[in-house]
Amino acid sequence: MEFARIKLAGKDYQKLDAICEEIREITKKHGASYKGPIPMPTKKLRVYTMKTPCGDGTGHGNATWDRWEMRIHRRIIDIGSNEKVLRQVVRIHIPEDVKIDIEFKDK
Repeated sequence: MEFARIKLAGKDYQKLDAICEEIREITKKHGASYKGPIPMPTKKLRVYTMKTPCGDGTGHGNATWDRWEMRIHRRIIDIGSNEKVLRQVVRIHIPEDVKIDIEFKDK
């Protein structure tokens, strides 16, 4: 049996959940099989930089460092490879900051 695996990744988990809900509604409406969304571990990208341009610092430990963190949330959805469902899924409006990959697999 063939199925399509949809991988979603983005910075805003609420947008990911909204897209997952749209996909679920489409599959329910057409009667296709649906599994997910499966939340994957959140990837945390951390960047530490010195505030002072000379690099000496003030000697107060954390006072001289800037810290930034970006979290990447990921979801996986498996749907049956129904042609009507896949056409509708491709037509969903996906925000620019959300990455989507669709793969076809055999069980």
